[in-house]
Amino acid sequence: MDLYNPIIIKLSLGILCLILQINLLGKGNLAPTTALDQVQNYVLGGIIGGVIYNNEITTLQFVMVLLIWTLLVLITKFLKEHNRYLKNIIDGKPHVLIRDGRVNVSECLRRGISANELMFRLRAHGVYELSKVKSGILEQNGQLVVIEYGAENIRYPLIVDGQVNPDVLELLNKDTHWLEHEIHRQGYQELSDVYLGEYKAQQLHLVPYAKK
Repeated sequence: MDLYNPIIIKLSLGILCLILQINLLGKGNLAPTTALDQVQNYVLGGIIGGVIYNNEITTLQFVMVLLIWTLLVLITKFLKEHNRYLKNIIDGKPHVLIRDGRVNVSECLRRGISANELMFRLRAHGVYELSKVKSGILEQNGQLVVIEYGAENIRYPLIVDGQVNPDVLELLNKDTHWLEHEIHRQGYQELSDVYLGEYKAQQLHLVPYAKK
């Protein structure tokens, strides 16, 4: 039994660390949507799986590795939430594959999307003609968001985490001056004050980080 005690202790600590990270970082890493979520799950699984059966690594060393990894993940998450450029590097950003019924072939090839796959994804959205697509946006998680012609069909957020989506702004035929005017008109000082912004029924609906 003494032989299995270190394994049981390490496994229990690994499970506790996993629960701690999920609660600290949110539930997103249960169903990864970003590269950071994927890396976090893979590395943490590798640490736990590779260490619990290695008798040369003590329980104290195992705890230190778990704490260091958790700290690195928390720092990375904090930095990417407060730096737009770092967030784009870590999580990536949406890419426009189709605009006004025209396919950006070079962008599709760069993202590994073949013509057959592109049409398959469009059919999955109930779209069978490119001419009906106002915009096709490839998300960070690989999903294709299809926006058809007609303002009523635009369901893509204009502002996310205090950052404007220039592609959606262009789809709405608006500019940054209009956006700044709307933000100030609704009582907010900066774009960074807005958690989420949606354009629905010819109106911009804002969700702030804090109540006014």
